[in-house]
Amino acid sequence: MAMACSFATSTVVSSTPTAKPLAAPLAPHSLSFSRAPLAASRPLRLAGATRSARTSPFVARAGGVDDLPLVGNKAPDFDAEAVFDQEFINVKLSDYLGKKYVILFFYPLDFTFVCPTEITAFSDRHDEFEKINTQVLGVSIDSVFSHLAWVQTDRKSGGLGDLKYPLISDVTKSISKSFGVLIPDQGIALRGLFIIDKEGVIQHSTINNLAIGRSVDETMRTLQALQYVQENPDEVCPAGWKPGEKSMKPDPKGSKEYFAAI
Repeated sequence: MAMACSFATSTVVSSTPTAKPLAAPLAPHSLSFSRAPLAASRPLRLAGATRSARTSPFVARAGGVDDLPLVGNKAPDFDAEAVFDQEFINVKLSDYLGKKYVILFFYPLDFTFVCPTEITAFSDRHDEFEKINTQVLGVSIDSVFSHLAWVQTDRKSGGLGDLKYPLISDVTKSISKSFGVLIPDQGIALRGLFIIDKEGVIQHSTINNLAIGRSVDETMRTLQALQYVQENPDEVCPAGWKPGEKSMKPDPKGSKEYFAAI
């Protein structure tokens, strides 16, 4: 299992949509993994966006769940076992519809090397995500028993200690496959991270190769930028934008005002 964090360091980006889109929220704790077959990829179609109080005309929405890429489409739903607070629970992604943003991140394997640095970093910043109405979820192909053993191992011994969010078990590999992060010949997931909004739409994704850890700071910054443009649909966020900094109007006059001010 220790192989997961010792592979090539080049970045790989892959998006392979599958599974069903998020449905209306159901009662939690009902186990019903989707086993829909992989759909054939079709050319990307961008649905026409309209200016409204909730939807920015500069937010690209892909035409449907059978289209590439995952960003702009509904997130594939799942219902799976997880470990939280040293107990076994069920987590259903669609239960967060209309309620919370979701940070969903995949990692290769338990009891490895880069993985615990990421997992504990997200747990240490959990309260900050909670303040902006966001749920963090970690996923690997390990069993809940492996997750539990890792949580019960002290950090100084390479364990996780208590975590403030659930670790999901994807032993069937169906979740990793539906989010396009599964390495088929190795049976483990790349370091994929997805930001899903309250409507269940994937608004951001990053996928790192096995040896490259992710930044909690950049995840937070991107999430804050997403929330800002959704609350202010006539504005966009330039490179490196952080809360309190100047945004931009996406038109010739408005953009000139931004560039003149920086």
